[in-house]
Amino acid sequence: MIDLKTEDLIVTENIGGTTVIRINRPSKYNALTQAMYTSFSHALVEADDDPDVRSIVITGTGKAFTAGNDLDDLAIAADGDTPVQEFLRTIAYVKTPLVVAVNGIAVGVGVTMLLHCDLVYVDPAATFQVPFVDVGLVPEAASSLLLPQLIGARRATEMLLAGRRLTADEAVSWGLVNEMTPDPLDRAIAVAHVIGAKAPQAVRRTKGLMRSASAEVLARMREEDQLQVSQLESSEFAEIVAARREKRSPQF
Repeated sequence: MIDLKTEDLIVTENIGGTTVIRINRPSKYNALTQAMYTSFSHALVEADDDPDVRSIVITGTGKAFTAGNDLDDLAIAADGDTPVQEFLRTIAYVKTPLVVAVNGIAVGVGVTMLLHCDLVYVDPAATFQVPFVDVGLVPEAASSLLLPQLIGARRATEMLLAGRRLTADEAVSWGLVNEMTPDPLDRAIAVAHVIGAKAPQAVRRTKGLMRSASAEVLARMREEDQLQVSQLESSEFAEIVAARREKRSPQF
């Protein structure tokens, strides 16, 4: 039996003990608004707190996983209480196994959230980019720490400073994701069900041993948050936003 619920532009679906969370704004390439981040956080917490949910799958609708933040809807808060920051802390703390099906482009948070998930399966057409510097911002979700650990410092520098866009093949070979497959959602759900059939306490404890939100990760997230606030209030960010609206190159 499938139970389907929709809250704003985040859709949740229960399939045999697996909660599927779908980013559902295809007309905007699933760009995330503040309200969507709040709904996303609530969906993760609800699934994580449900003893009948043994695994969580995250995916997107249409041709994009997510194009990242909706730049017209960014919030600024010095105390770290924006919906974006709440979502990133939430996904870092989820105890239930998180499996991701990347169905298309993944930009910004579409990449950084993967660093807090357990398994990632991707469509052959998927691409991965973290162009924070390109929009006058800094990394998030402790990606300045976790991305170099996962793929190596040189490759992380290519992504975070040079803005390199990875193909699905490159993402697999670099170790950013697990596997490329023609139907990543089917693959993700199948693997999620395999995990969900195992002893749940052993699964959660094993995930906790491998992927607990360490003090170092949380400290780096706070440091990034403080710098992000500064950048959002900076003349650099204002110039980039103005240049985009006026369809010109920014001048620094």
